[in-house]
Amino acid sequence: MQPTKRFIIATMFFVIFSISLAQQTYAQAEQEETILQKRLALYKKMEAITHLPWYYIAAFDQYERNTQENGDDQLIAIKFPDEMWYGPGNMTHDTDERTIAFFHGIGKDGNGDNKADMDDPEDVLYTASLFLLENGPSIDDIKISLWNYYQRDLSVKTVMNIAKVYQHFQTNVLLDRDFPVDIRYNYSYRSTWGDRRGFGGRRIHEGTDIFAGYGTPVKATTYGVVELKGWNVYGGWRIGIRDIHNIYHYYAHLNGFAEGIEIGDVVKPGDILGSVGSSGYGPPGTAGKFPPHLHYGMYKDNGRNEWSFDPYPYLLKWERMAKQKR
Repeated sequence: MQPTKRFIIATMFFVIFSISLAQQTYAQAEQEETILQKRLALYKKMEAITHLPWYYIAAFDQYERNTQENGDDQLIAIKFPDEMWYGPGNMTHDTDERTIAFFHGIGKDGNGDNKADMDDPEDVLYTASLFLLENGPSIDDIKISLWNYYQRDLSVKTVMNIAKVYQHFQTNVLLDRDFPVDIRYNYSYRSTWGDRRGFGGRRIHEGTDIFAGYGTPVKATTYGVVELKGWNVYGGWRIGIRDIHNIYHYYAHLNGFAEGIEIGDVVKPGDILGSVGSSGYGPPGTAGKFPPHLHYGMYKDNGRNEWSFDPYPYLLKWERMAKQKR
């Protein structure tokens, strides 16, 4: 076969594969958007009934989803412990509200069928809404309710951050993503998670290094809230964002921060956070001990503890998405 024919056939296969992949990706995104819209309709229905803003209900549910192995497959992820729902002593798990109230359970009937069914999304969300309002309707009151449930500061903080993002954008349908450095600039990266590092003692590399020139814009990859900003001995000028999926995104070795960005700010994919630098490995202001690059790390919280995981596969996906947008 002549080289030209081989090239044409290879090109055709590549085009067919690319179209098939794009169609599959679009179908998945469409399916995900549909279930998010169904959840949003339920959240807003509960807001109308209980007067608790929908984004608190949605954030509570989303946080629970993030802590579960198959949370994305469920319409509603909140699941109260049996003893809490039915009440201590309600051994038969009677769903009659009067029985549950007699045994001091919290389960409520949210759809008017005279049953407080833990498998019914409306009953669960109605009960969850009343639980969040147990101490009052203010933000501090809701935090107290969340603390009583989780007994963990990070869990309360994360739920409130998710609510803040939903309130800011007035939706839970937030599917966009972006690559952490501007793809119009020269950059390179490979999988470096787990590599050994020596500065400050023997440790593993908890992220991916993206090499680029000084001043290359660094961008938010997802929707979230700025949780941390400042200097770190290892990371230099760094910024941390907690997203709506209980994931902490860590950007290190920056040359500087974007003007006006502060802790508590809500960000979206593509927002400029700062620029690539070589800061770190010493006291504030130390720079130039290594080539300029962005250290990008991701840390998952499951409601009990937090750990680092490899961001490389996500970076590949987000890079493709960023290029498709162009």
